[in-house]
Amino acid sequence: MKYNTNKKSSITLPPQELEVVKKLMKSLKVKSKVEIIRKGLFMLKAQTDRKELKKAFAEAAKITRKELKKEIEELDHLSGEGLD
Repeated sequence: MKYNTNKKSSITLPPQELEVVKKLMKSLKVKSKVEIIRKGLFMLKAQTDRKELKKAFAEAAKITRKELKKEIEELDHLSGEGLD
């Protein structure tokens, strides 16, 4: 994977966070700190995307429930028709 080398960035981590990165490098058998940071960013993005999707689903379900309740109320009078 090639990256545009003209737009590089650099960050500095406090010692405690750097130790976390180093431990993750060992446990995940990753060769660079950058790869750990990238994996973390991708995971954070995926989690954020899921939260947004969950929020949208909850809103759609709420709207659907209201509409379904309304339709059931409109048709409720038919439930006893034709029964002896």
